[in-house]
Amino acid sequence: MNNFFLATYLAVKEVVRNKGRFLLVALVIALITVLVLFIAALGEGLSDANRQYVANLDAQLVVFLEKSDYSITASRLETNTVKAVRRVDGVADAGPIYTSASEIVSLPEPLKISMLGVEAGRPGMPPLLEGRYFRGGEAREAVMDSSVAQRTNLKIGDEIEIRSTQGTQDEFYTLKIVGLVSKQAYFFQPTIFIPAATWELVRPQSESDLNSDTPYPNIMAVKLTDPAQAEVIRLRLQDEVSNIEVADIETTINNIPGYTAQQGTVQTQGVFTLLIGILVIGGFFQIQILQKVPQIGVLKAIGSSNFVVGLSAVIQIIVVTAMGVGIGATLNYLFSLGLPPTIPLAFNGTRSLIAILLLLFIGPLGGMVSIIYAARIEPLKALRLG
Repeated sequence: MNNFFLATYLAVKEVVRNKGRFLLVALVIALITVLVLFIAALGEGLSDANRQYVANLDAQLVVFLEKSDYSITASRLETNTVKAVRRVDGVADAGPIYTSASEIVSLPEPLKISMLGVEAGRPGMPPLLEGRYFRGGEAREAVMDSSVAQRTNLKIGDEIEIRSTQGTQDEFYTLKIVGLVSKQAYFFQPTIFIPAATWELVRPQSESDLNSDTPYPNIMAVKLTDPAQAEVIRLRLQDEVSNIEVADIETTINNIPGYTAQQGTVQTQGVFTLLIGILVIGGFFQIQILQKVPQIGVLKAIGSSNFVVGLSAVIQIIVVTAMGVGIGATLNYLFSLGLPPTIPLAFNGTRSLIAILLLLFIGPLGGMVSIIYAARIEPLKALRLG
């Protein structure tokens, strides 16, 4: 215990006496922390913006068109598939989901959105925060995602104008906001939900689609009576319903276009930033040890053990690293307060916690060479007496 207190005293005393030098290193670590946390937040934010709606589905399985490779945009189901899926034993409920993109033009700055057709009260329709569900049929009503409200200051009761390309012409449709849901971004865009018949009317369509007034769902969200039987029901659905393939939510998310590649890119950037941090911290403390070889020699000459010298170096590295990470995390938090909602950053969740723990770990890891070197210093050679 005495050795621990002695090592702590030596480490902290040196930091206090050379506070300018160690503060500079702590600031460098703080900048690395800001960068690592920013990358972690960017990864979390991009992940949410791409998968949020699918990840929050009140369902365990998703039905696709056969041979669509679990791609939502490539899938287009027959209308009778909905009833067939609902009749399968073990299925509690199933809701068709129709996907398209559009743009709200009745704003100072037009806002691109995902426009999803769903059935109110069924899987695929998120729970309401405020207001009510839209009516059926071709009701010109919509439920909006809370991120639409954050970006536009729209509220329940307001009307929005949607621009939709019909063949070669731009058409404009007015929808009334009747409800609000939370966290339902889809494919990097905020979302509005409308009835299936209205979706078919107002969605962008090619010239060949204009003659049809029957909406065909891209996918179906399937809620099970017993979620533990998901794999059994998945196989049963594929056996009993023709021309479909079925996936769980995780598989559906991983097959969202660009999702896996995007996450791999962000994670690679984070790893390289951590490696840079290890090299920077290791390089500084190696130079620090080389500059105080005579002092370490004196400590050993008067009886200090290798354990005390090594432990003192470890504690010093931990203290400086913790200072840098603390400053960096605080800067990152202040930075996040001023960011507009249009930037897909999420400074919370598992990624940020893991990033902070890794940053605290890279200090001792980066300084390992200097710690070993300090423990091996011979007092007579350090004092040039041997």
